[in-house]
Amino acid sequence: MPRTVKIALEIDAKLYEELVSVAKENQQSQRFVLELALQHYLYNVVPSQHMARSEVMAAYRRSNKKYRELYKRLAK
Repeated sequence: MPRTVKIALEIDAKLYEELVSVAKENQQSQRFVLELALQHYLYNVVPSQHMARSEVMAAYRRSNKKYRELYKRLAK
């Protein structure tokens, strides 16, 4: 059995409600759903953030900042 660590978190209430809802809907524990989410973030999202060159990401951030309002209007 894997070693566990007890933690106390303070998270957004709506996000927590969604976690509870998904867990119930799939007949899974909240802990299981949260651990899956953490695994996905740590093993998929974090490594992919380092795939783009830093200068590409800097250009993207500048563009995103410059055109943020346009992007919001287009999304509607």
